[in-house]
Amino acid sequence: MTKPERLASDKTYSSGVICRALHRRGIQPAIPTKRNECTEPTFDRTAYRECNRVERLIGRLKQFRRIATRYKKRAANHLAMITVAAILLWL
Repeated sequence: MTKPERLASDKTYSSGVICRALHRRGIQPAIPTKRNECTEPTFDRTAYRECNRVERLIGRLKQFRRIATRYKKRAANHLAMITVAAILLWL
């Protein structure tokens, strides 16, 4: 099993308990802090922005019903449908 290098999440999960648990496991959190919390000096803004780009892509892919409901159960078929949808979005 592989361990992620970084975990990006929204402000809901910015508590110190969660960040300390991630640091203990050797995972770098990319979680912005709330206004009423102390700022995290190691916050990686570029990693957090990449997370936003991925979320927007997933939202756009969900307009394709076959991908959103996952009619194709085999991973290779599902990946092929995602590839076709990505090409259609790109065009």
